[in-house]
Amino acid sequence: MMLGLGVGAVLLGGAAHGAFYRNSPIFGVPISRLATKDRAVALTFDDGPNPDATPLVLDALALRGVKATFFMLGRHAERWPDLVKRVADEGHSIGNHGYFHRKLHFKSPSYVRRDLELGTSAIERASRVRPSLFRAPHGFRSPWVTAIARSLGQRTVGWSLGVWDSDRPGVEAIAMRTVEGARPGSILLLHDGDGYDPSGDRVPTARAVPVIVDRLLAQDYRFDLLDAA
Repeated sequence: MMLGLGVGAVLLGGAAHGAFYRNSPIFGVPISRLATKDRAVALTFDDGPNPDATPLVLDALALRGVKATFFMLGRHAERWPDLVKRVADEGHSIGNHGYFHRKLHFKSPSYVRRDLELGTSAIERASRVRPSLFRAPHGFRSPWVTAIARSLGQRTVGWSLGVWDSDRPGVEAIAMRTVEGARPGSILLLHDGDGYDPSGDRVPTARAVPVIVDRLLAQDYRFDLLDAA
């Protein structure tokens, strides 16, 4: 009896780790850091595009010659296709963040596939680029999420450092948390959109971007795009 309870607890703990930990290998190994020991980081943005924040982010990156990866929501891509196209035209990577921004760990395989396919189609229509990367909303996955993304030709991506910029703690707090937490190989998570409100305010994050980039460049970091290989 005790052995059975112990095994059950281990299985339950493993399932929880796979579902809720963005870099867990239990439900498929995600990209969790850059494959380098150099002073390099990857700057990534979720939940966009957003008509107020995304252009500010792109302007700051262009001025500094820095590239980033944008994990876009399909329903936002449909609403602002010109921004999706601008991201692609300026040489940034675009990843799929699904269409609806729903937590996928308790969703059925058919729901997950529909969500990812709709997101992929919306991004591809707007940018003429088919995304090769996928990030689950909140990083939550089930046993079939990574497999479905892979069937669409998309590697699943986690992240090394999130700074809760979506809580809007202020420009300096966002910048400080990001710069102080960055390490060689880090995948940095920020938000240029709001997954639940298409017009949600992400301008504080956008205004933190030039500060983050300038401070990390001053520390001899470079900014790499994520590799789906």
